Amino acid sequence: MNSPNYRNNQAFHWQLQTRPLALPAPSGQDRAKQRESGMNWESVYSALSALAFAGWAALTFAPLKRRVLITVARAVVLLLALAYLYMLLFTTESVQGGGFGTLAAVQALFSKAPNVMLGWTHYLAFDLFIGSWEVEDAGKRGVPHWLVIPCLFCTLMVGPVGLLLYFVLRTVHGRFAA
Repeated sequence: MNSPNYRNNQAFHWQLQTRPLALPAPSGQDRAKQRESGMNWESVYSALSALAFAGWAALTFAPLKRRVLITVARAVVLLLALAYLYMLLFTTESVQGGGFGTLAAVQALFSKAPNVMLGWTHYLAFDLFIGSWEVEDAGKRGVPHWLVIPCLFCTLMVGPVGLLLYFVLRTVHGRFAA
């Protein structure tokens, strides 16, 4: 397992510029590294994605116990944040030419499974937090939950579009509710 080199490894920037959709199929060399490090990235991917799904399910059913289920979703966000911190400190790999200065550098950075998993966890956590905020804000503004569900789905699938859709919804609802 590689330890991170903070001076040379640009994987430690906080703002990711791509939305990785899936882990690349592991090569023979990657499988050997997984055996060596004990990490099975497909299993990590499945576990963290399932955890995030539990948070999204809580938000979907939020009208049943809004405060409790928002808290559940945010607890999931914190667990994802802890997983992110662990991966950031212990599993990211330096990549020759990797960084955030050009699209090619970002592609190089995400050529390693641990780095892709770090990026994926980043998006799982932040999208779920935004979804929890949408549900909380809708409750405060009196926006019916059934109208928020399409926004949640879009936030899950295409993050910024879901947030934009929610802002449109709350603006339109606010004009008609007043």
